[in-house]
Amino acid sequence: MNPQEQIDQLTDKLNHYNFQYYQNSISEITDFEFDKLLENLKNLENQYPEYKRDDSPTHRVGGTISKEFESVTHNYPMLSLGNTYNAQDLADFDERVRKGLGESEYEYICELKFDGVALSIWYENGVLTRGVTRGDGVRGDDITTNVKTLRTIPLKIATKNMPIRFEVRGEGFMPISTFEALNKEREDIGEQLLANPRNAASGTFKMQDSGVVSKRKMDCYIYQFLSDENVFATHEESLIAMKEMGFNVSQTWKKCKNIDEVLAFINHWDSERHNLPLNTDGIVIKLNSFAQREVLGFTSKSPRWAIAYKYPSEAASTLLESISYQVGRTGNITPVANLKPVLLAGTTVKRASVHNANEIERLDLHIGDYVFVEKGGEIIPKITNVDLEKRKPNLEKVLFPETCPECGTTLVRKEGEANHYCMNENGCPPQIKGKIEHFIQRKALNIENLGTETIDLFYQKGLVKNPADLYDLAYENLLGLDGFKEKSIQNILSGVEKSKQIPFKQVLFGIGIRFVGATVAEKLASYFNNIDALSKATQEELLQVPEIGERIAQSVSEYFQNPQNQEFIARLKAAGLQLEYEKIEIVTEGDSLAGKTFVISGTFQNFERDDLKIKIEANGGKVLSGVSGKLNYLVAGSEAGPSKIEKANKLGVAIISEEEFLAML
Repeated sequence: MNPQEQIDQLTDKLNHYNFQYYQNSISEITDFEFDKLLENLKNLENQYPEYKRDDSPTHRVGGTISKEFESVTHNYPMLSLGNTYNAQDLADFDERVRKGLGESEYEYICELKFDGVALSIWYENGVLTRGVTRGDGVRGDDITTNVKTLRTIPLKIATKNMPIRFEVRGEGFMPISTFEALNKEREDIGEQLLANPRNAASGTFKMQDSGVVSKRKMDCYIYQFLSDENVFATHEESLIAMKEMGFNVSQTWKKCKNIDEVLAFINHWDSERHNLPLNTDGIVIKLNSFAQREVLGFTSKSPRWAIAYKYPSEAASTLLESISYQVGRTGNITPVANLKPVLLAGTTVKRASVHNANEIERLDLHIGDYVFVEKGGEIIPKITNVDLEKRKPNLEKVLFPETCPECGTTLVRKEGEANHYCMNENGCPPQIKGKIEHFIQRKALNIENLGTETIDLFYQKGLVKNPADLYDLAYENLLGLDGFKEKSIQNILSGVEKSKQIPFKQVLFGIGIRFVGATVAEKLASYFNNIDALSKATQEELLQVPEIGERIAQSVSEYFQNPQNQEFIARLKAAGLQLEYEKIEIVTEGDSLAGKTFVISGTFQNFERDDLKIKIEANGGKVLSGVSGKLNYLVAGSEAGPSKIEKANKLGVAIISEEEFLAML
């Protein structure tokens, strides 16, 4: 079988598995088997990019880096809907529809108004060609590479009875489970928490690296079909057809014969919406008949045949009993309000976020205040304001502590940051235990049979004071500890031993450098290849890594300058952990670059940096880490490092573009 046939076969097979999994909830193969097939396809496509298909499932993985998004004019304006918050406004809307249509009978389609980002997705000859944000309704940003990472959006559909060109619209969103996991990681690495899933979704879809978008497992509910041809008579027909085509159409919609049924639908979802995997803020009511929609037409801003009912934000008043201060792994101090339990949005709320000292001051909180708590689009309840009419005299004003509540160290507030930090990272118990818990988690060293309680016990017994101590544990250390039998001890020691095979990128994440999450750790590991090169990198060199900004570069540089951290890394190295990037086996393609040396800088249209390195080595070339007089070529992409270009010019090294490099092959 030739390469093109192999690529076609794998593409068809993987697309079938994707369809079965995401549309029919059927897993025909295991995740491991799927990932192996996908890796085979990706390797083939890297060797033979000319055979990569537009509907290749490798688009789902992302990896394309866009420095800016092209502005695109919508084929059909993306208008906003009129909003209402009460039944009378809906009755008035219904009356306007009745008068506009005369005596004709009509019916509505009711859909949940999902709280996400409006997307327009274009198809031509059944192939996804563009994904565009709403923008100002007339023009939006072309985020096609990011949209293609959504597993539930078909990259290609059967075109039977379909126009050559058509468009579907939907609401892109971040599932609540993804949002909570993302915020947990951000809190863990010292990043500011995201406010709500809607804002998180908006920021994610505008990310420059589609590989990051892919890892966040975004989703999209499709709710509209558009084309120049009249394909469907009703909205109901279009929803059913789009579902059959493979689009992710939420099955929460309902056809209603009159406004009373619409109100019943609204009342039903008032409570049921809290059980969905994403936030909703209302109901959209649309005329079902497309012909009747044409009769009613549009105003300058919105259609006359549709309206949005918005649920009011849910709030409750309750007593503020106290404020607790939690110390995170990075030393961040987070205030949490302890409340008299109150029912809100279907759950009992006992605690609410207060964020930081600024928020405490803004709210002018006093212990014993009655405060208003909202959920709304927020996952974590928050205090919005104080009921001053209920404030009693002589209540104690809440003052942010000056010292750490756990170890007594004076807190520091860094310039430009809203949060306070305890800087006693090697002596503050919550920070020490937090670092160890971070180190052993699944995305890091993945040490099984260790949990929070075990880590706490080890810490109390003086067995583990930092993650490197785990590799000094011995059978006799654990024998005799309460609850530890021979088998449980062997399981723990076995888990620690297995962690020595965990890849460098996960070890780097587990080390716990501030602002270095799993994605950043992977980028740093692949760019510098080993811990020694990374530890010696200057801030300027760190800034050359795609997506690495000044804050991360400064944090990484400062980490490796700390003698205690240097000792910690040395102990991990002595324990035998993987501190070098795993080399990818290179399949030889030719010798056109034999004897030539290259340095890569910037981002490229046809290659990821790693793929470009592989391409060079597969054709006999060698990739160097820095510019020197011995270098033959600097391959300069978009945003190439100015220091590398300046040095290459000074040394007389040839600077070539991506196109010139391809010509050399």
